[in-house]
Amino acid sequence: MRRSRIPWAAAALGVGLTACATPGAGSGASTTPTRSSITPSATAAAASTQAVGTVLGCSSAVASAPTLDTVQTFFSSGPLEPFGVAISPDSRTAFVADASGAIYVYSLGSEAPTVENVDSFRVTSTDGIPPRPGVSPLGLASTPNGKYLIAADDSGGAVVFNASHLEEAESHWSSWRTGTLTSRGQGAIEAAVSPGGSYVFVTLENSDGLAVFHLKRALLNGFGQSDVVGTVPLGVAPVGMAISPNGRYLYVTSEAAAPSQNDGTLTTINLATAEHAPSRSIVSTVSAGCSPVRVVATSSSVYVTARGSDALLDFAATDLVSHPATALQGVVHVGEAPVGVALADHDKTLVIADSDRFSAPGTGADLAVLTEGQGGHLSLAGYVKSGSFPRDIAVLPNGSALLVSNFGSGQVEQVAVASLP
Repeated sequence: MRRSRIPWAAAALGVGLTACATPGAGSGASTTPTRSSITPSATAAAASTQAVGTVLGCSSAVASAPTLDTVQTFFSSGPLEPFGVAISPDSRTAFVADASGAIYVYSLGSEAPTVENVDSFRVTSTDGIPPRPGVSPLGLASTPNGKYLIAADDSGGAVVFNASHLEEAESHWSSWRTGTLTSRGQGAIEAAVSPGGSYVFVTLENSDGLAVFHLKRALLNGFGQSDVVGTVPLGVAPVGMAISPNGRYLYVTSEAAAPSQNDGTLTTINLATAEHAPSRSIVSTVSAGCSPVRVVATSSSVYVTARGSDALLDFAATDLVSHPATALQGVVHVGEAPVGVALADHDKTLVIADSDRFSAPGTGADLAVLTEGQGGHLSLAGYVKSGSFPRDIAVLPNGSALLVSNFGSGQVEQVAVASLP
């Protein structure tokens, strides 16, 4: 849905300004207790909306909203450091990356996700020294047919897994891995797959670029150096990605526009061009607040979590292509250090993982729920409990629930969408 321009008060920004965390700190952990309520400053409460077109600064001031006690949440333990989440097309299975060296397979359908299998890449220690993982899976993505699971692995590319073999109990590790996509970059953190399943995109957090791989060719001819098509140059510490519903554009966040800057960017990429000439595929790049880290998209809006601004930014999708300078159409302030974001209830609700990953004084981790009101405007409805450092969020294809990886507390959280306001 196309949102009208929002005449929010221009005084909202500049509140609670503080130094941002260093860009590129994408895979570290923060362990803070779960909070059931929020006690924001009075100034932050007044600043829950933001002037359109204003450059966002860094902030540790959270917005005031009630705790949503009626939302149904269910927690399952398992991974030491849960990171990316991917769900099978039939909504029956979830894959959760354990950054310490494993992939957990959960069965869905009941109130809480149930661990069915643990596929570990940790090397066994024989000398008393803690083992080093053979693979450190981070962001996850599934191919459209659900046959392959793509895991960014903190190197220069991604590992391609056979999903059905990962699901098999007591299967051998040699059957899990189909191949490895490798570039010359470093710090692979998130992965995405083209709508047709032929290409894989990986953000290289430590190399300031986006690697493009020809997955279909690798599957047909074997994996090798020819798999990499090229790299899209981006800002500092690119992380989050989302593909537009029509499959024409890829949106990517970078935590900073340049070294020693706090202001990050959102880059719009022509997907078809990126598949053949990545270095010439950028359509536009716009300012996106302090340390933007995740992005989701509808046909009309592109939403970005600005982790260092404690805010969600709403960009007009068409304007990012035709009038990028005026594409920002709204900002909603949320909880502390928002990271993951997901669309639910036919795109009428957004759920945001307020990670509190840097343990700001007087705050805590939770899930912020934004709902669409009159005129299509988004507002903060309230907060839902989470574990420590909620990170990535994935919605079941059938729309019934969403899963959250609570990185700091080693939990996978399931939220019933029907119970959201």
